[in-house]
Amino acid sequence: MPNGTVALEIGDSQGHDVDAAAFMGQVRTSIRAIAPHEPEPGTVLTRTNELLITMNAVRFAGCTMLYVDPRDRQVTGASAGHVPLLFAREDGSSDIRELLGGPVLEVLTGTDYLEETFTLERGAALVMVTDGVVEGPGLTLEAGLERAGTLAGEALHDGLNAEAIADRILDAAVAVDQLDDVAVLVIRRT
Repeated sequence: MPNGTVALEIGDSQGHDVDAAAFMGQVRTSIRAIAPHEPEPGTVLTRTNELLITMNAVRFAGCTMLYVDPRDRQVTGASAGHVPLLFAREDGSSDIRELLGGPVLEVLTGTDYLEETFTLERGAALVMVTDGVVEGPGLTLEAGLERAGTLAGEALHDGLNAEAIADRILDAAVAVDQLDDVAVLVIRRT
């Protein structure tokens, strides 16, 4: 970003067809166009939502957006009806962190997405996932989030880097025959 922060976003659109992929492309393009001009992720989601509503799309999308300041490790985040974050520590512990925000994108006009700021502790990792990683046949969202958080905490405790942490979480999702699209984004502070 122009001010030196790093913007990160993960999202998932309704559906599994070409139209769903095209809509997610519109979401990504909208966020990329708006983000450099807005200092807060909640405002980016608000403006993206407004733009998508004017396009009259028949889909909706959930997403989480984070701004990470590499200087002071402050993270400002907002969610548009997306899966909570996972917060893992080197001691092997993990927490589920549900961000403030609002509903999925392209549903309600006039929505302001709330945001919150917190510090990414030294040696910790934030894990952003799509619902396909943590939810599926025989796996509730809560159980899937707990499983992925445990895997992230164990991987961090084992000294794995961000890519290896993501691989461990994805391997577990594949092992239980997840049917949905899967994506994992790991932000690790060393």
